Amino acid sequence: MRKKTFCSALAHAGAYLVSIAVLLGLWHLAAVVISSPALPTPGATVAVFREYVPDLAPAFAVSLYRVLASLGIASVLAVPAGLALGRSPRLDAAVSPALHVLYPIPKVVLLPVFLVLLGLGDAAKIALMSVTVFFQVLVSVRDAAACVPRESILAARSLGAGRVVTCLHVVVPAVLPELLTALRVGSGTAVAILFLAESIAGSTGLGYFIVDAWSMVDYPRMFAGMIGMAVLGVGIYEVLALVERLLTPWRRA
Repeated sequence: MRKKTFCSALAHAGAYLVSIAVLLGLWHLAAVVISSPALPTPGATVAVFREYVPDLAPAFAVSLYRVLASLGIASVLAVPAGLALGRSPRLDAAVSPALHVLYPIPKVVLLPVFLVLLGLGDAAKIALMSVTVFFQVLVSVRDAAACVPRESILAARSLGAGRVVTCLHVVVPAVLPELLTALRVGSGTAVAILFLAESIAGSTGLGYFIVDAWSMVDYPRMFAGMIGMAVLGVGIYEVLALVERLLTPWRRA
């Protein structure tokens, strides 16, 4: 079993290395063909990356905090709501019309509203990302909770389990894979929205770092910030994927 797990991890790492090599090759080819200062080669970007680390690290930390805070807030609010909707057809029927209207709306249009209400600091950016991820998690958890087999519920009840125990030991484990998948997808959306929010309204974070470098025509610095943003998104995604593998081993079996 350990050998199989090691081989799987090795294959996963190998696939990542191949993907990175292909992307770097395409980047280098595009830089050579276009031959513009706006698109430096990967080698030139990496060569100057080290000198930008002192400025990049604080920006990375700020952006990481904002994304993690939004994922945490969205989860705390969406998971109980999704479980309630999924296990209560009447409640779901009452809430679904509003949910169907609100879900498709691109939440990024709310940025000006949050900026007016909450100011230019962290609160507005975290609130916008939280609202976006909230709906993604809510819908996934609701649908997963509604699909829990009735037989599993009845089996737990027949053993004397109450509503709370049944929810914790039957419904929550059944919902967990979809919840973690929704968080992985939501993390990518949150990072994209974060870039927009930081670049439009803010003086900290990776989004501001990138746009500030662009405004000063410092393209290597701009690409260093873009690499930092990519590391942020991929890092959070992979951590959530690892958590999913650890908490739901039956899904990978």
